[in-house]
Amino acid sequence: MILQQNMPLMEKLNILSDSAKYDVACTSSGVNRRGNGHGIGNSIAAGLCHAFAADGRCISLLKILFTNECIFNCAYCRNNCNSDIPRASFTPEEICTLTIEFYRRNYIEGLFLSSGIMISPNYTMDLIYQTLYKLRNEYDFNGYIHVKAIPGADPALIERAGFLADRMSINLELPTSESLKKLAPYKSRGTILKPMRQIQTGITENKNEIAVYRNAPKFVPAGQSTQLIIGATPENDYQIMSVTEALYQKFHLKRVFYSAFVNVNHNTNLPMPAAGPPLLREHRLYQADWLLRYYGFRADELLSEERPDFNIYLDPKCDWALRHLDFFPVEVNRAPYKTLLRVPGIGYKSAERIVKARRTSKLTYDDLKKIGVVLKRALYFITCSGKMMYNTRMDENYICSNLISDKTQIPREIREGSYRQISLFDQTTLGSLALDQQTMIRSEAPV
Repeated sequence: MILQQNMPLMEKLNILSDSAKYDVACTSSGVNRRGNGHGIGNSIAAGLCHAFAADGRCISLLKILFTNECIFNCAYCRNNCNSDIPRASFTPEEICTLTIEFYRRNYIEGLFLSSGIMISPNYTMDLIYQTLYKLRNEYDFNGYIHVKAIPGADPALIERAGFLADRMSINLELPTSESLKKLAPYKSRGTILKPMRQIQTGITENKNEIAVYRNAPKFVPAGQSTQLIIGATPENDYQIMSVTEALYQKFHLKRVFYSAFVNVNHNTNLPMPAAGPPLLREHRLYQADWLLRYYGFRADELLSEERPDFNIYLDPKCDWALRHLDFFPVEVNRAPYKTLLRVPGIGYKSAERIVKARRTSKLTYDDLKKIGVVLKRALYFITCSGKMMYNTRMDENYICSNLISDKTQIPREIREGSYRQISLFDQTTLGSLALDQQTMIRSEAPV
């Protein structure tokens, strides 16, 4: 197959940035690489620009597909081989040009590159590798790159790409192998998990090598991530969180992303809820994900086979606390750090501040407010010097009623129905973007 050369570059960009919007597994944190003195860009964990859409999708990266051509027929995918949509493919040179020109204009801080499967996994992965090689070695681009590894591709190609990318990801797509077999019959759980294990092993071995040889090239320094589609198949929240927990434990993933299912193909065999995509469910899963990663919770503490789904009216931490009132109230001046993490309204940073501040003096409720504790949630579950903030009944129905009345339990965007995928071409995002094909052509001068 010959990559398209006759379609205007901006038309390709319009098609392939739009085709990439359903892939949410992009985050630009987790790597710290300063400018090398001669290349363009850097990737500093604390300083990298993050711009998120209202639904949590990162827009600080140029998020595009290499191609939306695909040989597979996944029922949930807009780009499957049977979809009647405009098709386009970049060349490696075009992606390099776009990345550098957008970076120079301060529109982006890096590149997120995914792709449909064109001809074969090996063919597609080789094109992705060529793109990364050109960006790093010919264009001297030192900024952040997140790339999707193609399941079924030669492990050697994935390894080469891993030494050029900051983060790699492979989408698990659906929570169970049964669902994957039903909606994506040309994919298998084994084919997806094999490169995921390869990347995990490569990261571990590379860290050991760097410990001995400090100048050794880094392999996927920002780790790997994956994505699960939520709502296309009947798995409950307990099954999803159990899969998530296993991925963190067995593959040491940096992130699991959740994507509320959108029936873009209007497939009558797939859910088409009148209320639209299950965005609030997606939100609860993200909240629970944080509890697994930062707060020491286990999936079987948050949910069970008897109670398999999250309460949509309360965040998972508040919901857990209401079901464990015997654990409360907690005395903030004495409770261990891990106990403080279980209190609604106390985040992991607030818990660290509490532990540090109480070494020198006893804390009051005013102190907790200054520290960053959300007292309108925490007041039902804590005491300061043995006293509660108000005369509060430790009654599940009473506390639940007060917590539900807190509007922040449900994000404003969901309450107001204003969720929308931000486009690369939004005027509010990039201002008046007027880049014609000539201005996107790379300068002859070295960069």
